[in-house]
Amino acid sequence: MPLSPTISFARLANSGAVRYVRASPLPHATASASVVIGAALMLRAMVLHPTDTPWTAILGVLALGWFGLSCIALLDGFSRYREYRRIKHMLSNRGWNRRIFLLVAGSRCQRDAALLAAQETGLGCRARRLFRSMGYRWYHLLPDAVLRNPLAFFHPRFLRNSFLPGKSLTPGRRDESS
Repeated sequence: MPLSPTISFARLANSGAVRYVRASPLPHATASASVVIGAALMLRAMVLHPTDTPWTAILGVLALGWFGLSCIALLDGFSRYREYRRIKHMLSNRGWNRRIFLLVAGSRCQRDAALLAAQETGLGCRARRLFRSMGYRWYHLLPDAVLRNPLAFFHPRFLRNSFLPGKSLTPGRRDESS
């Protein structure tokens, strides 16, 4: 008996791959755009004549930079997915806790992951209301730390919080929480 289109669409919408992208749409959109730009630059470099060696090298280096950006964006997307799973697990076990959302409020990518986790646990409206009351809207894309200091992208604490969500590297904190 074949499945109806609505059942297969619902199954696709709840699949792991779709949930992975929905947990971090901004990093995946950035990675996709970076791959397209890098591929266009690489194709343009391959079309140039051998006499245009400096331009070929410049375009090749630019293409590698765009491909590097796409890799970083994909790593960020994976970190957001891990954070989504962690937050969903906390919300499923403990229910609503405002502090969970306060920790991730400073970044659009983290808010997206937290909102998906809240939506899947039935707390989506409450989480959206909290972020809205804090002044966050859809157009707040950059993390708060980067708005305060644009060089924060290169700070070890920012990188650790971005790529190791929920991990405490301070041994004293782990001992206190046990």
